[in-house]
Order: sequence, then structure tokens, then C-alpha cells
Amino acid sequence: WDETHFGKMASYYINRTFFFDVHPPLGKMLIGLAGYLSGYDGTFPFQKPGDRYEQHNYMGMRGVRLSRLVSYQTALLYQIRDLFSLVPLLELSKSLPAALLTAFILIFDTGCITLSQYILLDPILMFFLMGAVWSTVKYNSCADRPFSPSWWLWLSLTGVNLAGAMGVKFVGLFVVLLVGLNTIYDLWDLLGNLNLSLVVFGKHLLARVLCLILLPLALYMAMFAVHFTVLNKSGPGDGFFSSAFQSQLIGNNLHNVSVPE
Repeated sequence: WDETHFGKMASYYINRTFFFDVHPPLGKMLIGLAGYLSGYDGTFPFQKPGDRYEQHNYMGMRGVRLSRLVSYQTALLYQIRDLFSLVPLLELSKSLPAALLTAFILIFDTGCITLSQYILLDPILMFFLMGAVWSTVKYNSCADRPFSPSWWLWLSLTGVNLAGAMGVKFVGLFVVLLVGLNTIYDLWDLLGNLNLSLVVFGKHLLARVLCLILLPLALYMAMFAVHFTVLNKSGPGDGFFSSAFQSQLIGNNLHNVSVPE
């Protein structure tokens, strides 16, 4: 059912037709981009679940599930997602068998395999969720060398993954909470370190504000900037917005009409 829903939205992006949806735009934009790059022309109607795609090239949109690329059932980024589970567990448990067992369970989980075969947001969301956990664990492991290039890299990647998770679905807020609690604990521990001056603590605080708050917010807003730039033609989402906004959409009855504030 959801493949019909999100596939139609991918067509809207390819045709630049404005629509409204409850989820943030990143996941749907990635699906649309994958369809465009793989030759899908945005003409399939997606009227009801189970309709045959016939000659329409839909495989690219299923492939971006950050799931299965080698074939319809096996994938590069799906394996990267499982690597995201393997590395943090290896880092946290220091046990290769435990980390391998967890990765094995995820790779052969029926639910994950099924989700990864369709045009859905959930595998993309899981990719960014696990990426956020991975980068958080890695920057924690760099605590003994703060402000080093690797420390900045993993801290920044954590912010990028947080923006990605929130940009796909608001459920990503839970990983933001997880990283936030980790950061609070980290800063509290630093504040209690009597060998650390307040100036150095201030630098730690500013680094986290920059990478974990300002960077994700900037990326999140950039997603919407791209969303509104691409969708410049009148469509089914017009009525949710003001007359002034509708006047900017090509094909709308109010297009280029002067609308007072």
C-alpha cells in the first residue's frame, strides 16, 4: 500500500508537481532522484496497490531503499546499514562474535528484507538512525583526543545523520533524543573534570552546539528549500497553502496574481 503512496510522490518530484504530505521531504526526494537517474519518467499513475508497472522503470526507486543494489534482493547500502550496526557493537562490546551475531540477525531479518524490497521510507530512516548511532559511538571513542580531525569528523557526521533521520520521518526525533542525552552526559562529565578549564569546556560546548544543533538545523531547512524549489507547478497540495504561495505555482489559477499581505 505505501509503495503506491510514496511512488506517486516520487512522480510528483520528477514532474515538479506540488503536493502536501505529513512527512518531511528527504526520503521522498531520494526516491524521486533514484527514479529519475534510473530512467523512470514519472508517468505511472500509482492509482491502487497491486497495479502492474508494465514497461515503467520502477526498479531504481526500489533500489534506493538504502537496501538492495546487487540485485532485486541483495544490496550495497543495505549492507552498509548492517555495517552501521556491526561497528558500534564492536566498539561498545569489544566482542567480534557479539557484533557479527547482531549483523547476521539484521541481514537475515524477514521484516528488514521485506521492507528493503519496496518503495518505502522506513529503510532510508533506518539507514540514518543507525548512521547516527555509529557516528556517536565513534566520536565518543575519540574522547581522549578532542578537537582532532577524527573527532570533528565523527561529531559532524552525527549532526548530518540526525538531519537525515529527521528529514525522512519525525520518528527520527528519538535518535535526536538519544544523542542529546549522550551529549548532556558527556558535557556533565567534562564539567566535573577539575583538570579542565572553563575556557576549554566552553569550546567543547560550542563544538557540540555547532555540529549537533546548528548543522542539523541548517541541513533540515536546506531540504525544504530544495523541496519548494523543485515543486514549482500547481498540484494536489495547493489548497493547504496561502493564496500568496499559490500565486508562485505555475499552472495555478492565481499564478503571478498580486496578492496583498
